Amino acid sequence: MRIITAMLLAVTLTLTPATTGVPTALAAVQNTTPTHARPHPASAAFTHARPRVAGAASAQARSRVAGAASSHVRSGVAGGVFAAPAGVVRSLAAGGGPRKVRAASGYLVDAETGRVLWSRRAGGRRAIGSITKVMTALVVLRAGRLDRRIRVKPGHLAYAAAWNGSTARLRPGDRFTTRELLNAMLLPSGCDAAAALADAYGGQRRFVRRMNRTARSLGLRRTRYADSAGLHPAGYSTARDQVRLARHAMRDAAFRQIVVRGRYVAGASKGHRRYVWRSTNELAGVYQGMLGIKSGHTAAAGYSFVFAARRDGRTLVGAVLNSSPTDPGARFRDAVRVLNWSFRRP
Repeated sequence: MRIITAMLLAVTLTLTPATTGVPTALAAVQNTTPTHARPHPASAAFTHARPRVAGAASAQARSRVAGAASSHVRSGVAGGVFAAPAGVVRSLAAGGGPRKVRAASGYLVDAETGRVLWSRRAGGRRAIGSITKVMTALVVLRAGRLDRRIRVKPGHLAYAAAWNGSTARLRPGDRFTTRELLNAMLLPSGCDAAAALADAYGGQRRFVRRMNRTARSLGLRRTRYADSAGLHPAGYSTARDQVRLARHAMRDAAFRQIVVRGRYVAGASKGHRRYVWRSTNELAGVYQGMLGIKSGHTAAAGYSFVFAARRDGRTLVGAVLNSSPTDPGARFRDAVRVLNWSFRRP
C-alpha cells in the first residue's frame, strides 16, 4: 500500500505545473505583448447587457472559450458591462478555486452577469491603502469640470510626506487640470495629487464625507473612508465592496481611459514642467486584456490589487487584498492566477 501511495504522489507532482512569478504565469497564457490598449470596437454592445438568471446561463455564455486570448483581443470595455444586475450572484463551490493564491481575502466576478467566480473571506474588513483612490476619482469625476486648473500647495506635499505616502512628485505652485491630477493620482498613486483634488473639490473633511455618502449610495456597507489617499489607519473596506466599486467606476469612460494606461505624459506648459507618470500596475501592457484599476499598499493593508481584464468576450473584475506584507509582486501574481483560472473555465 505504501508503495502504491508513493507512486500516486509522484505522478500527481509530475502533472502539477508550478507557477512562480508574474513572467512565468504570463508566458503560459500569451504569445504577444500589447503595448497600447485601445477601446474594443464591440464594447458598446455591453452597455445594454441583460441580467442572467444564476444557474441558467445562456448557451452563448456556456460556449465561450476561456483559454489563451487571441492576438486581436484589445483592452477596451463598455461602461454598462460593469453595472451589477440585481440578484444575479452565484458563489463558487468551496475548494474549487485557483491554486497558490496568497491573498488574505479576495473576490472575482463576471462583470456582465454579476456571477461570483471566486471568493475568499470577501466580506472581511481590511485596510486597503491606495485602492481608496478609486473612490476619490469617482467623486471627482461625478463633480465634473475636468479642465479646471488646480494649484498644488505645500500642504499637499506635506500630507503625503507625513504618512510616508507615494507621490507623483508634484511641486508647490504647479497648476494642473483636474484630468492631469487624476492621472497623477491613479497611475503613480500620488497621495499629493489626491490631497490636491480633495482640497479643490470641497476641502479635505467635506470631501471625505462625500466619499462615505457615495459609498453608502452604492451599497458598500462595510466600507469607511478616512482620507482621500488611503493613508489614514481608520479607513477600511472589503474585497467584495471594492469589486462592486470598481464595476461602478469602470462605467465612466474617463476613468477607464486612465487606469488602462501604463504611463501618462503631462507636457510642459505655463502651469508646470513636463511630467511622466508610470502606473504602479505591473500588469498594464503586459497581461493581455488587462484593463487596469488600482494597486494599494500600507503596512496595515499589505500589497493589494483591484483589477479588471477582458478576453474572448468576457470581462472579469476582482480584488486580492494583502497578498503579502513584504512582496510587492505577490498581488500581481495572485491576480494572474485568479484570472487565468477563471478564463479557462466555461
